[in-house]
Order: sequence, then structure tokens, then C-alpha cells
Amino acid sequence: MTPGSNIPLPAARVTVDVAAPVRLDVSSLLLTADGKVRSDDDFIFYNQPTGPGVTYRSGGGTAPDAIVVDTSAVPPGIEKIVVTASPDAAGQTFQGIEPTATIRNADDNSVLATFTPPQLGTETALVIVEVYLRNGAWKARAVGQGYSNGLAGIATDFGVSVEEPAAPAAQPVAPPAPAMQTPVAPPAPPLDPRVTTPPPPAAPPAPPAAAPGTGKINLDKGRVSLQKNQTVSLVKGGRPLLSQVKMGLGWEPAYRGKDIDLDASVIAYGPQRNHIDSCYFGKLSIVGGAIKHSGDNLTGEGGGDDEVIVVDLGRLPQEVTGLVFTVNSFSGQKFTEVAKAYCRLLDAASGEELVRFDLTTAEPQTGVLMAKLIKQFSGEWEMTAMGDFVKARTVRNMVKPGAQSL
Repeated sequence: MTPGSNIPLPAARVTVDVAAPVRLDVSSLLLTADGKVRSDDDFIFYNQPTGPGVTYRSGGGTAPDAIVVDTSAVPPGIEKIVVTASPDAAGQTFQGIEPTATIRNADDNSVLATFTPPQLGTETALVIVEVYLRNGAWKARAVGQGYSNGLAGIATDFGVSVEEPAAPAAQPVAPPAPAMQTPVAPPAPPLDPRVTTPPPPAAPPAPPAAAPGTGKINLDKGRVSLQKNQTVSLVKGGRPLLSQVKMGLGWEPAYRGKDIDLDASVIAYGPQRNHIDSCYFGKLSIVGGAIKHSGDNLTGEGGGDDEVIVVDLGRLPQEVTGLVFTVNSFSGQKFTEVAKAYCRLLDAASGEELVRFDLTTAEPQTGVLMAKLIKQFSGEWEMTAMGDFVKARTVRNMVKPGAQSL
């Protein structure tokens, strides 16, 4: 499986085990429709190994720990069971470790699917797989969302109280592919977090600004200026942005050079990085009109956006989970002949600029992947600045590198 992909479950009872070169602690949380546990009893781990329809099974150090889910015994109101993993050694990250989740038929132990999250680094805990109910049928989805503050960070994000010493708050680590919304994380956990009775809810701290090239922020503090590889969660006031937005792309000829004819496009992908459609000057509307293109600009002259792509996030078909915005030069002009290239995301109704990314480098290539929007399993969208140059003169040649970037 790849991040965001899903499979139907042919068996009522499934086992999810997570193997790695090091000992892992595996746990699970039972979630309602609002993405929270009903109480601390819905947190299943080594100190609380059984719950309604869900059981923790220790591997004893010689086999992987596992979570067994009996979907027929899951109580009404529970719509999702997330399976998490964290290294057993205190402070150890997933750097250099490739955990693999295996989903099995619990009755005959046959393998239904496997998933290895890509490109892990400073994460100390993962939401790796989820078993969820959709239209009366149970499915499994690959997630791969990383946290930098261990099992307690995951537990607290889903509504469990974890007793621990006070420490500075930490933020989750964003993965390269779709996973979940940016949580406000708690202090670093002890080696053996204990479930306790929840205290009265406290106001969450404001999210810190992201460091250059890393991290994830939201729209609560106004316009966000991204640097390469930074990610912003399209959430404002605690609510996902699901309205109509505009992606404006602009450029100018470098050093008062000749007119530069570049083409802005957006490529729509499904959950398995499958190409759904491309919107560009030759196809101005795709996916039922939820994505529209303003038309071709042949010179790049003049201020403001050269080409605009309008995306109605709320009307996008369910199968569209990734959008990659690209710019390429059909005439063969290189990006070393381009100045002031940028992309910016605007609220289509108000015209307010929400996110901006200025391309500060150039390579002698004919295409660039400017930015991507990824739909998280929670339903919100995230925008990541890219600025990756490729050899591609048409949007057709951008489809494969765009898929590889998701």
C-alpha cells in the first residue's frame, strides 16, 4: 500500500502487526465520528490490552506486537480504529528504521496488505494504519502520520489524558504523503505513560512558527509565506478550508529579456498516485468544473498573476486526493531566463492572499513543480511549497514527476 490508499476488508477479524529492526510498542485507539475517544478506556496498549472489539497482543520481544480488531464486536458509534507504533527505547526516532505494518486475516493469518511509510526521520511515533467504517463496510487505510513526541502525543491528540512530567510542547512531524491534520501536541512522554482520568479541557497553546524548510502551520495568523518544503495546513479558526480558492502563478522575463511563454497547469491524482486528469490552457475545466484554468499568457509581461487556476475544494470528487501545480516552457526556454516566479493561494470570495511561495532559485530546466495540495484522511487539505525543477516542456511530461512527488 501507499500513503492514503485503502482496501476493503474481506474478513470480520483482522490483525495488524508492525515489524521493524528494533523493538516497537504498538497501540490502538477507538475513535468516534469526531475523531476522539469516548474515554480513556478506548486507548488499547500494553498496560490496557483489551477493549470493545480491539485487543493488544504482545510479541514478547521475539515477534512483532499486534492489534487484533473484531469489526463485528466494535460498539456502535465507533467509526475508526487507528493503529500506532513507537520505538521501545526512550528517545529513539524512526531515522534509519523502516517499520512495516502487515494486515492479516485473523482467522487464517493470510496477508491482506502491507505498508511501509516512506522517508521517516525525527518521528518518535506513528499513526501507521487505520481500520474504518464507510457506508456500512469496514476498510483499512495506510496513513503514516509521524509525531515527534511519542505515544503520549498521539494519545492526547485523540482525547486521551496521559500523566507525565511538565515539559515544553512539541509539534508533530509532517509526512511526505497524506495522513492527518496538524495536531497540537503535548509534552514529551515518560517511558511508560499511564492512562488517567481526563482533567477539564484547557485551551491549546498557539502553534509556533515553522522553521525554514520544515514544520507545518495553519492560517490562523494571517498570510503565510512558505519556503521550499514547508507545509501549511489549510485550516482557519479550527475549521478546514473547503471553499473556492485560486492558485495564482506569475513570472517575469529575467534581466529585461525577451518575452517568456510559460504554461501553468494542475494535475489531479487519486490516493494511489494515479493520474485522474490535468487542467491547462488546452483543457480549461476538469473534474466536473471543480477545477478551472484562466487561459494562456503568452508573454509573462505585466504585474500580477500571469495564469490563475480556480479550485473548489468542497466540490472536488472523493477520488481526488492530490493536486500538483506545475509550470513548464513549451518553447524550450529555461528557468534561468525567468525572474520573480511565484505561486500564491487566494480566497476566491474575498481575494485575500492566504499562502505565498516565491521561487528563489533557478535551474536550466524547462519545468518546475511549484506546489502541491494533499487531502488528509481527516478531510482537510495541506499545501506544500516544492520548487523542484524537471526536464519537461508539457504538462503531459509533468504527470510522472508529479506523481513521484506525492
